[in-house]
Amino acid sequence: MDLNYTDEQKAFRAEVRALLADKLPTRLSDKVAGGKRLTKADYEEWHAILNARGWLAGNWPEQFGGTGWDAVQRHIFEEETTAAHAPRIVPFGLAMLGPVLQKFGNDAQKAQYLPRILNGDDWWCQGYSEPGAGSDLASVKATAVRDGDHYIVNGQKTWTTLGQYANMIFCLVRTSKDGKPQEGISFLLIDMDTPGIEVRPIVLLDGEPEVNEVFFDNVRVPVENLVGEENKGWTYAKYLLTHERTNIAGVGFARAGLASLKRIAGLEQDGDRKLIENPLFAAKIAQVEIDLMAMATTNMRIVAAAAGGQAPGAESSMLKIKGTQIRQEINALTRQAVGVYAMPFVSEALDEGVNAEPVGPAYAMPATQAYFNNRKLSIYGGSSEVQRTIISKAILEL
Repeated sequence: MDLNYTDEQKAFRAEVRALLADKLPTRLSDKVAGGKRLTKADYEEWHAILNARGWLAGNWPEQFGGTGWDAVQRHIFEEETTAAHAPRIVPFGLAMLGPVLQKFGNDAQKAQYLPRILNGDDWWCQGYSEPGAGSDLASVKATAVRDGDHYIVNGQKTWTTLGQYANMIFCLVRTSKDGKPQEGISFLLIDMDTPGIEVRPIVLLDGEPEVNEVFFDNVRVPVENLVGEENKGWTYAKYLLTHERTNIAGVGFARAGLASLKRIAGLEQDGDRKLIENPLFAAKIAQVEIDLMAMATTNMRIVAAAAGGQAPGAESSMLKIKGTQIRQEINALTRQAVGVYAMPFVSEALDEGVNAEPVGPAYAMPATQAYFNNRKLSIYGGSSEVQRTIISKAILEL
């Protein structure tokens, strides 16, 4: 693969930068750069801006309203938007469910849901994990029993990210107990306003209910909301997870984090001393930058290989592991660079308009918040231990 950008790709980068300069609200970029909490309205505002330009679904083919971008264009877009401190594109509808519906959904489901994902009519969340069934999704216990033209769903999901904002949830449910556990799972689309659904927030260290518990008590779901075939949901779930894991690698986020780390380490700390001039600390920065460069190349290669519509295989697990390690290392080094101000923060200071003054320099609180929040990276999307098992089975044939 040629790692030099072509003139067309350089022109595309310039086009992305022009859009960001013209359309990205300063209020949003300031919130992202300052580690402030983003509201549902913030995400929706940025999604609408990108959708108006036709740039919201970077991983979708043009026939479904996507950009039709190749791997390099997606890489450039991610790199530039994170560098500009744009809000992330919420992945659940666009990066996860969308590809599943395009590959396995019927025509009616594609016509119903894909346009609504793009125009913001539907906010999706993910109903995979359960108490006792996190990375081991084959152990899901939430049931869906056929009753005429409906399924009756009972059970619980947990760690449902941004579920408090969602009006729709895609769920793995058990429709059969025969055979292997994987053989009795189905993939259902459920309206969150259906009677019998309760959402309970889980408040995290930063005071934010980013994740939730979702309870289902005799929830009636129309049979036409079944994606693909009954008891074949494991196949669709694996397809979705390979896209999620590739997305979790977060090359753009890692690049932005590395740039911030270098800025902080280059500031004068005690008199004329700068941390980046410390040979040991500089060596740590150099090593993580080398790892990031290698991962960025691998990321482009893997996504390019999937451009024909096939989901990446065990390579996405490799990317997820390495991406997690790099982002957490950058977070840890940044927190070290912050020094004595790398302490727990006042939760209310993350809210827009709150006058709570941060302790220490302005860059300290975002560094600490990112460190704590990103500890989850090695767990969600399948823990690092599970990813290593996938790699060993798929490549070493153990």
